[in-house]
Amino acid sequence: MKPRPEFSHPVHEVIQKRWSPRAFADKMLTEEQALTLFEAARWAASCFNEQPWRFIWSRKDGSARYEQLVSCLNAGNQAWAGSAPLLILALAKTTFSANGKPNRWACHDLGLAIGNLTTQASLMDFYVHNMGGFDRHKASEIFSLPEDIEPLTMIAVGWLGDPDTLSAKDKQSELQVQTRKNLAELFL
Repeated sequence: MKPRPEFSHPVHEVIQKRWSPRAFADKMLTEEQALTLFEAARWAASCFNEQPWRFIWSRKDGSARYEQLVSCLNAGNQAWAGSAPLLILALAKTTFSANGKPNRWACHDLGLAIGNLTTQASLMDFYVHNMGGFDRHKASEIFSLPEDIEPLTMIAVGWLGDPDTLSAKDKQSELQVQTRKNLAELFL
């Protein structure tokens, strides 16, 4: 089991237990469980209530969509994320619906939605691993994305699995204590 880090100030248990594993258990999430995560994301705050987040997702159900999502990942992430019971491509609509002008806050708002999804996942005893290691151009092509829909991150979701299923490098990372910058370093 991964050792808990030390927190400088008291934070809620749901935040304390959050981390980004690579080993996921071979246990399927139900569609209802997945939709509950997206419902949490749906209720995030956003600039002008634009709600610019979009998701392409699939449970590991042998579907072409799941395989398409896996194919967008870089090789290092495919090695472990291809076993996650839920894969998500998170996207931001970069223009406002009302006037077509650029939405500078779209990425921020997507981050808030993913934060809600992550918190809901923690409450449901799921773990979330966000990944930047994927081919954005390939994702745009495979899913025929409009010009103002930008792929920003991919997400693996599931229950904790056995770290022994990972490569030696990934296993080592899996078992290390999480670290963060000192709180004082965050203030300018």
